[in-house]
Amino acid sequence: MREGNDPVDDRVRALLLGTLYTQPTSLAIGAINGVASAVIAAYVTDNRLLVVASILLILIAVTRVALSHWIGRQTILPEHARRWETAYEIGAFSYSIMLGLIAALSIGLQVNGHVQVMTVAVALCYGTGIAARNAGRPNIAIGQLFLSLVPVIIALFYVGSLAYIVLAITVTLLVPAMMSISLNVFGTLRQSITEAQNNAELAERMQILARTDVVTGIANRAGLNHELTEKSLALPADRKLMLLWADLDRFKEVNDTLGHPVGDKVLAEVAKRLTEQAPKSATLARFGGDEFIMVCEIDARKQAEDIASHVLGEISRPFRLDGERLTVGASLGVALLPDDGADIATLMQCADLALYHAKVGGGQTVSFFDAAMTRDLVRRREIEAELRAAIQRDELSIFFQPIVDLETGRIRAFEALVRWFHPEKGELRPDEFIPVAEETGVIITLGNWITSQAAKACAQWPEDVSVAVNLSPAQIRAPGAALGIHNALREAGLDPSRLELEVTESLFLDDDENTGRFMDELSALGVRFALDDFGTGFSSLGYINKFPFKKIKVDRSFVSGPNVGRKSEAIIRAVAKMGSTLEMDIVAEGLETVEQVNAVRDAGCNLGQGYYFSRAVPDYLAVMLLARERDEHEPRQQVL
Repeated sequence: MREGNDPVDDRVRALLLGTLYTQPTSLAIGAINGVASAVIAAYVTDNRLLVVASILLILIAVTRVALSHWIGRQTILPEHARRWETAYEIGAFSYSIMLGLIAALSIGLQVNGHVQVMTVAVALCYGTGIAARNAGRPNIAIGQLFLSLVPVIIALFYVGSLAYIVLAITVTLLVPAMMSISLNVFGTLRQSITEAQNNAELAERMQILARTDVVTGIANRAGLNHELTEKSLALPADRKLMLLWADLDRFKEVNDTLGHPVGDKVLAEVAKRLTEQAPKSATLARFGGDEFIMVCEIDARKQAEDIASHVLGEISRPFRLDGERLTVGASLGVALLPDDGADIATLMQCADLALYHAKVGGGQTVSFFDAAMTRDLVRRREIEAELRAAIQRDELSIFFQPIVDLETGRIRAFEALVRWFHPEKGELRPDEFIPVAEETGVIITLGNWITSQAAKACAQWPEDVSVAVNLSPAQIRAPGAALGIHNALREAGLDPSRLELEVTESLFLDDDENTGRFMDELSALGVRFALDDFGTGFSSLGYINKFPFKKIKVDRSFVSGPNVGRKSEAIIRAVAKMGSTLEMDIVAEGLETVEQVNAVRDAGCNLGQGYYFSRAVPDYLAVMLLARERDEHEPRQQVL
């Protein structure tokens, strides 16, 4: 008997079928009892039919027990469940019908009463016992119940004595009762197994979701940690594990200008490109934000270099999303296990440090970890800690370099430059500690301190002399940046028009809107702005048109660099002419010789700065320069 359109799927079927083979010992005991009763019946009665039936029963029983022991050691796969069920049915039904026939023959042939009682009892016990044992597959349990008991019922009715008829009716009523028990047990088993499987599947799906990034479909940080552990444990001794850490360059601009939905599409596209470039066994993960990690086994460093090069090329290819053509570059850091670290934690640190160096180098590049990077990091952390302490201990000083009127030779302004005289290490160059200050955020405190000190110094100078202070992009983006400048002016008692703030083009690359608000707010107070290092960026003219600049500082590379010539002179002339038209001052930086001074003056620059006039000097020497200049010019004015 089959269940027809049984809703039980093959996986549940396989588990339920396995219950038939989990206790082959009980099957063997049942077989021994049946064989013993059949052999005794044949021996006592010496009836040929009973002898033949007993022999058949023995063969079937031995085959079933042997097969059950063998199958019990196998794993029943869902796709093979129906085949094993059919095999079990044939053996079970064959044994049941033979047991029922032997009992029926004993009754029908009216053999020894003791034999009848024995064979009928064995058939009844087997039929009712198997109904519970094989309830995991009710078609088998009920089939065996029918095949072992129906022949007995027929034989009892056939003989027809009152006692046999009563017994036949009793056995007949036993059949539906045992069927009900089998079906109830089966229903409970099926529900339990189905619920267990549903829970396991749900847990598996939730685990997959917990380890998958919803935007890109690749692993998230949790999934990456799991895969890293698995891959490191399974790494062969002759292989290396490559960890590539990618950080998208200027991705914030995409989110800010085009919106987060477009940003998500960019991330998904990057993940797709990484998948196409990654080896088949590689693990890809979005580590967070716009950072991606690829982990894969490699044979040698050269293979890692090739993979990293292809990844960088793919990410750098332009995107076409929603009609927009976007170019998103990346910085890549690479570390290898076991070359760069003995464990996963160290490998991650090395790759992160390599990525940091790639970003510091300007981005759009690949950086492989090197031991020197660790020493660099230690040095930077040391500088950061000492710089914070230096600000508190007043180890820093402000020096001033004059900016001179090229026509009159008079000092029009001083540029404030910070100097650090370390009590143990001596003077530290700005290019050593300023980048560290910018990366760590110390530049905000440092920048406010420089502005405050410069404003106080300028307040002691003649009113026609101003002070110029360089501003870091990090300082401008800090909350309350304009308020910090305003407080410095108020505390120094300095007219805002005497303060010039110098900014570079890099300031506008990331956050144009906030920068515009900052500049507009201070310009309204009277603070002047200068565009520093003009000519080294890509969009200077656009910035001049958009922001309230009063001064342009031509980069020293046009004055004293190796490429100085007719082209650089033509550029200076064009800038000077533009400045004259817009009523802007043009400052030539890096002047070191009288020839350079004459050249930039002839080209149209009205201000100059450089060692030709003076190096940066302490505030008291700046005052002396101004006093000497006034002394030199006073007599001439009297003569005139």
